[in-house]
Amino acid sequence: MLKFYYHPISVNARRVWVALLEKQITFEPILVNLDGDQLHQEFTAINPLQRIPAIVDNEFRVVESLAILDYLEAKYPTLPLMPIEPEAIALARMITTITVVELQPMTLPLTRALVGLEVEPWKLEAAQQRVANILQFLEELLNGQTYFVKDQFTLAEVVAGTLVPSLPLESYPYLKAWADRLAQRESWQQTVAQPAAIEAALPTIRKILEQRF
Repeated sequence: MLKFYYHPISVNARRVWVALLEKQITFEPILVNLDGDQLHQEFTAINPLQRIPAIVDNEFRVVESLAILDYLEAKYPTLPLMPIEPEAIALARMITTITVVELQPMTLPLTRALVGLEVEPWKLEAAQQRVANILQFLEELLNGQTYFVKDQFTLAEVVAGTLVPSLPLESYPYLKAWADRLAQRESWQQTVAQPAAIEAALPTIRKILEQRF
């Protein structure tokens, strides 16, 4: 059985978790507590980078969320999460890349400020402006459709949809409606981080953010 190493507050892990549920892949969830479990020899043997998510499928290991998503899509093509038309593939890939490479790093200063850590004002302002620019771009791409690729649920939703809804969307009505639709999906409801888990993880989150700046 496929083993999935995760923590419920990890956005990176959640996108893999959602994909596993959406594709109806049987898996064994293995909790990795971020206060030290990731440093243990057993997990380091799976991922020497000592971070989640990771999967082990029939002794084959994959780390890094986007690589895991590509593997799951290729290995388990039933209930596909990628379109087949060239333009649609490019659109889905563009959105997943923008989310991970551009948007997610810009949320770190915002989260740092949210948990009470010091952020230089210019860094916070620059992050806020960059996030706003990205959200506006995604708003224009969505353009009132059900999903980014018209009515097809794809990896664009899996990746962007596990990060974007945590941001203020009042100025982006298409994204807000899209996020509300995603919240109704069973995979979102099963994987949403519970307040108690977030509260318990706050000290660890602070330590991680302190190390990033």
